[in-house]
Amino acid sequence: MANTKSAIKRIRKIAKQTIVNKARKSRYKNALKKMNVLIESKKKDEALKFLPTFNSELMKIAKTGIIKKKNASRNISRITKRISTI
Repeated sequence: MANTKSAIKRIRKIAKQTIVNKARKSRYKNALKKMNVLIESKKKDEALKFLPTFNSELMKIAKTGIIKKKNASRNISRITKRISTI
């Protein structure tokens, strides 16, 4: 257990940040699932409409460091390629 004033403050700060990070990661996973559902159900028009929102979501998450930038770019690239094959 933390026994200095600064360590106690850091614990509180980390707890708050963990909640924020979990919420962000959840938004990322939900966007990914939604896009996968659209692709699997062969709804190309809806997938193309959702693509800019999806890209924005992934880049926001990458910017904050929840996932790495190259991971986000790779996901966007693969999703875009899958949409074009529908």
